[in-house]
Amino acid sequence: MEKKLVILIVSCLLLTGCETVRFAPDEAQKQNAWLHNRTTMAAAERARRENTSEQLRALTSQSEIQSRAFTSYYGLPKQFPQAETVEDILSQSNSQLTKTALFESTDRPDVWQLADSGLELAIGVTALLGGVYGTRAVRFLQQAKGKSKALQEIIKGNELFKKDHKDQADAFKQAHNSQSPQTRQLVAELKT
Repeated sequence: MEKKLVILIVSCLLLTGCETVRFAPDEAQKQNAWLHNRTTMAAAERARRENTSEQLRALTSQSEIQSRAFTSYYGLPKQFPQAETVEDILSQSNSQLTKTALFESTDRPDVWQLADSGLELAIGVTALLGGVYGTRAVRFLQQAKGKSKALQEIIKGNELFKKDHKDQADAFKQAHNSQSPQTRQLVAELKT
């Protein structure tokens, strides 16, 4: 039973992959979502006041409503950016906040951090299960963690070698031509 549970947990981690994993929104992203909502509110209000076309008023009104979903999803920031007027919204500090949030939004957890965290979680769960199988599984997972760290160090060393010895990079790549497609794919995934 315990062995099946461990296999199930590991299988779930392997099948889900890391592509969908993202960091939780940080303060800058929460502030930016709230600022986006204030920006769309100001645009909708300006469109109504300036008696623009019906289509533009409908678009800005729809945008304001849609923006509420972003704020709800990200959550409210601890500290709200200054955004009482259009000038406040367009200020240099809010512009910088927007750029920061955009930059941070592309961050993904490091593959090595995820693998290490997953192995730590598996070791913890397996240790809780205990028993002979639990002890063996913990030993196996600790070895897997050690191998993962070794592979990480090898890949970093290889990349550093290719960077420092550009004249030998082609020979280095040629020496690895005999690797299986699975190994090449694994290394390529781990390098990103």
